[in-house]
Amino acid sequence: MFNKARLKLTIWYLVIIFVISGLFSVAFYHASTREIQRIVKRMQIAQEEWQGRFRNFPLLPPPQRAPSLEELQLAKQRLLMNLVFINGVILVISGGVAYFLAGKTLRPIKLMVDEQNQFISNSSHELRTPLSTLRAEMEGNLLEKHISDKQARKLINSNLEEVGRIQNLSNKLLQLAKLHCSLPIKYTDKLKIKEIIALAVKRVQMLANAKQINFQLKLDDSIVKGDKESLCELFVILLDNAIKFNHKRGTVRIVSKVIGDKVVILVKDQGIGIPEKDKNHIFERFYRSDKSRSQTEGFGLGLSIAKQIVEKHNGVITVKSKIGKGSIFTISLSLVQF
Repeated sequence: MFNKARLKLTIWYLVIIFVISGLFSVAFYHASTREIQRIVKRMQIAQEEWQGRFRNFPLLPPPQRAPSLEELQLAKQRLLMNLVFINGVILVISGGVAYFLAGKTLRPIKLMVDEQNQFISNSSHELRTPLSTLRAEMEGNLLEKHISDKQARKLINSNLEEVGRIQNLSNKLLQLAKLHCSLPIKYTDKLKIKEIIALAVKRVQMLANAKQINFQLKLDDSIVKGDKESLCELFVILLDNAIKFNHKRGTVRIVSKVIGDKVVILVKDQGIGIPEKDKNHIFERFYRSDKSRSQTEGFGLGLSIAKQIVEKHNGVITVKSKIGKGSIFTISLSLVQF
């Protein structure tokens, strides 16, 4: 598909170049032949005047002889052949250049289409897993002649879990699509980072209690402009990851500090860490490292959503990690100046 589109675009480039070059050549040919004819005409007039006035003066040299019609026609043919040759060379060179430029032009579109296809493929795969589980459990219970109340409740609970997974995935996909497609927003609400993080901590407190995770907060009174719910979701995602990949009775530290005209927030955990080969991919949609797949549930969408939220706020998010030592996520946002 990409190669066909590239060839079509190359042909269109060549047609445009050929038309422009052809029109220029035609105009140049007509202008040149008219100028040659004018020069020849002047030479003929000068020769006729000399013959009428000075032919009895042999010491005066005659003017240059005007070319014959045959010589004039030959000159026109040579000019035409040269123009055809030059246009041929331009067309050959332009073919290679046009093919290269067509590839450069279509590359961003190809990357976007490939990313979209990969997104659809991954979404379908993630949706198929809980749906297959639902179907298998229902079909298995249909084969039973008699189902006890306990079995029915177990089936319903299991089905509700799978439905919850589908609903969670759908919500994340919708959120990601909204963030990806929405236009840049100029935020006006002034928000205290301390309050946003406190709200995020409150939302994940139950998960932290389940693993006996302790939060250590060292926050200043920095103020940023942004959307409260989006920024809260950003820190919920980061804290949720810090809890999931942390060891039992571990610690999660959240620190904020001002550096220049930016407020920098660090979220540190003491978890399993991120392998070096995965660091450059963790913000990609549906990407999950082998360790995270084996130890936690999820769809690999959280950090992609977090990155989109940060970028919508004209910020930057980075990660540092060491295996067995934990990870540090760093978010840099513009500070409100007073």
